[in-house]
Amino acid sequence: MENIYISIVGIVYLFMLFIPNMIWAKNTPENYDSSHENKILLMFERFGEVLVCCFGVIMFETMDWNIFVLVSFVFMLIYEGYWIQYFKSEKKLSDFYCSYLKIPLAGATLPVIAFLILGLSQGHWLLVFSTIILGIGHIGIHREHFLEIKR
Repeated sequence: MENIYISIVGIVYLFMLFIPNMIWAKNTPENYDSSHENKILLMFERFGEVLVCCFGVIMFETMDWNIFVLVSFVFMLIYEGYWIQYFKSEKKLSDFYCSYLKIPLAGATLPVIAFLILGLSQGHWLLVFSTIILGIGHIGIHREHFLEIKR
């Protein structure tokens, strides 16, 4: 049986995700409507969220501190910068689905990239798999909303 370790990095990442999202719940963009989201993408997103929360915190080996962990953390810091930009904005749909530092759909792509790099850097294939599932749903849904506001 493998040992199970709790990842402090994973816990910090989850706080970096949850805190802005809780603030966002009270600062949603005007005309935001999620009622018509693709149900398959939504299923991927929800399942991926649960898996990433679990496997982001649960590790089967001690953390291997390397440059990729730092790169992953930088992506999470950029994600926080995206949220600061959004909260300072007029909170329109275009503000929410904008790029940040030329990263498209930054609110969806940055945390996915961060968790993917973290999982790859640790050889944590359950986290990698979970992040891919999350990315398909989360980025897919954001892309659909973005395309709607472009029309």
